[in-house]
Amino acid sequence: MRPIHTPNNIHWLWLSALVIMLDQWTKLLVVRKLQRFEEVPLLPHLNFKYMQNTGAAFSMFNTAPAAVFIGLCAVVSVAILVWMRRHPRDQRLVAASFALILGGALGNATDRAMRGSVVDFVDFYVGNWHFAAFNLADSAITLGAALLILDMLLDYRRRDKAAATDSGSPG
Repeated sequence: MRPIHTPNNIHWLWLSALVIMLDQWTKLLVVRKLQRFEEVPLLPHLNFKYMQNTGAAFSMFNTAPAAVFIGLCAVVSVAILVWMRRHPRDQRLVAASFALILGGALGNATDRAMRGSVVDFVDFYVGNWHFAAFNLADSAITLGAALLILDMLLDYRRRDKAAATDSGSPG
């Protein structure tokens, strides 16, 4: 007997592909138009500034070879794809979160594979203090993580509400 096909979350991969394309396009523009460390003011407290990051977030582990980060990305990507394949479509927020994280991770892994480092260019600052430069892939990963946290909070609230309803009903 043939198993019944349950719709999964693979259809969210369009979002990952969009993140990768936009990320690579913006990085290509930066590399072509700016010299390394060149700043272009956009708004008060916001510049484009071409930087290269050989490490992870906030340049942590900047002496690790690119292959380590590419390998880590491969493991995370496979885990996300397995989750998307196995879980039903009703978990839209989690699926979108994972699609954003996957797209961001693969966007940065593409940089590491092609350049040996990640192109960062968004420079947020206040006075002389500058936040770590970042890119569109980093933004997608951050947004995906924030949406996962939101989903956990909403799920906690739904379970709490269901438990209150169950305990208040006559048994």
